Amino acid sequence: MKIKLNSANNQYRQWLWLLSILLFVGIFVSLSLGRYSNDPIKVLNVVLARVGADVNVDPAMESIVFNVRLPRIIASVMIGAMLSLSGTVYQSVFRNPLVSPDLLGVSSGAAVGAAGAILLGAGLATRQVFAFVGGISAVLITSLVPRILRNRSNLMLVLSGIIVGGFLNSVLAIMKFVAEEQTELSSIVFWQMGSLSSIVGRELLAILPVFVICSSLLLMLSWRINILAFGDLEAQTLGVNVRQVRNIVVICASLLTASAVSISGTIGWIGLVVPHLGRLLGGSDNTRSMPLALLIGSLFMLLIDTLARTATSMEIPLSILTGFVGAPLYAFLLYKQKTRLE
Repeated sequence: MKIKLNSANNQYRQWLWLLSILLFVGIFVSLSLGRYSNDPIKVLNVVLARVGADVNVDPAMESIVFNVRLPRIIASVMIGAMLSLSGTVYQSVFRNPLVSPDLLGVSSGAAVGAAGAILLGAGLATRQVFAFVGGISAVLITSLVPRILRNRSNLMLVLSGIIVGGFLNSVLAIMKFVAEEQTELSSIVFWQMGSLSSIVGRELLAILPVFVICSSLLLMLSWRINILAFGDLEAQTLGVNVRQVRNIVVICASLLTASAVSISGTIGWIGLVVPHLGRLLGGSDNTRSMPLALLIGSLFMLLIDTLARTATSMEIPLSILTGFVGAPLYAFLLYKQKTRLE
């Protein structure tokens, strides 16, 4: 038993190191790709010059790397990590592998908030604030329904999320119906498809506290999330305050999802597929699968965004690519799980 445990720990560390190295290499490769230049030597010189090395630097390349590409790359890494970690937590707490981060209506609420800002003629910053407030408001309403009905079970919370999400989708449809076709409607549709083309450092600083605090809390509570996955009765028997831990976990996961969606728009599949990959590599133990999912999600989102901005002359919306990549990958994971069960 001890030999198996040591082997599992060694394998887990190897995956952590491998994914971390791949993420670092992926960031450098992504920095080197773009319409202005695909020369990695120029990017390396820019980075070396920033840390004090005496090298020749292309001023235009320096501006592009640090003002355009790097904020977008950091945003893709953070958003991938946030959605993947939220998906892993939701699937564990609700004990359902089909659950995704928009379970409690976050994405629908954010879409309504963003659409409202677009109809009001607000700018990008206001749109992001409206999206964040809309997403959090949807979660609050979803959490309020079980209290009103005096049934705080996981099933009631899930059903409340479906109800609130369906209602908000209808509200969004009304907004699309009354929107100006050539301007407002196209902006709403494009926002829903997801994009990081307008990301600047200000947006990253706005979501950084949420990312650091909520991700840290979830990782520290990963062993308690393991206990919650056994069920409420078993968790209470083991001395866990089920309601308190679940509330903290759901709030943190919802804040991560709302923050990600507020600056990127709706991005599907990542929060559904990546947690399965994390469990495939790290097992069902959340103390392992959650860090692995975080790294895999960052790497996956980095790859998707790099393809979105470099594959064609026009930028491809992120949800299109995540669907093309995520759906076959999810089917493969289901096949792997089926063969394991057999």
